[in-house]
Amino acid sequence: MSCTTILVGKKASYDGSTIIARDDDSGSGRYDPKKFVVVAPQEQPRHYRSVLSHVEIDLPDNPCRYSIVPNVLPNRGILAEAGVNERNVAMSATETIAVNERVLAADPLVVLQPADEADGKPEVPGGIGEEDIITLILPYVSTAREGVKRLAELLETYGTYESNGIIISDVDEIWYVETIGGHHWIARRVPDDKCAIIPNQLGIDYFDFDDAFSDAREFMCSA
Repeated sequence: MSCTTILVGKKASYDGSTIIARDDDSGSGRYDPKKFVVVAPQEQPRHYRSVLSHVEIDLPDNPCRYSIVPNVLPNRGILAEAGVNERNVAMSATETIAVNERVLAADPLVVLQPADEADGKPEVPGGIGEEDIITLILPYVSTAREGVKRLAELLETYGTYESNGIIISDVDEIWYVETIGGHHWIARRVPDDKCAIIPNQLGIDYFDFDDAFSDAREFMCSA
């Protein structure tokens, strides 16, 4: 089964809980086993380097304790996939999506460019992606809204090499973020009395720019 996201607002659930879920697909004919890991603050890196894109990022000195469910094999980096921190912020990353050629022409993906010794060109790192997102965000936020803002800062600073849907929730709110091109993004708060089921495609089909550029109660986006 391909990745599928399920989001349930607190007034749509039986007990008033916000509920988020996502299955993580494996490649054809392959199964990627997972493990459960608790990351203590002293175990969180202060300087991060991605395995896939080689992007390097200095991280804050005040991470909190959090749990993740990464792949057992580390060949593609941490790939945390899902997690919850000690402040009850939860994340799942990512729901793979795609955008069209016109979008990519306006805002290209930030892809790793290997060094070319013959021409003397140094390596140019790529942006962040599924491998990195939870590790870079979850230990540093206290609310889902803070998580969206931190993800936004990372996307706008370093870019991304893929288009993704990302879930960030707390006890009150669920936010769904979609990356559009290399640096642009949109986010919508799941209404409390609604549910959403999102497959591998763009899922935000209505967007209120007036709200996003003013109070940001239900919508947020890049400039």
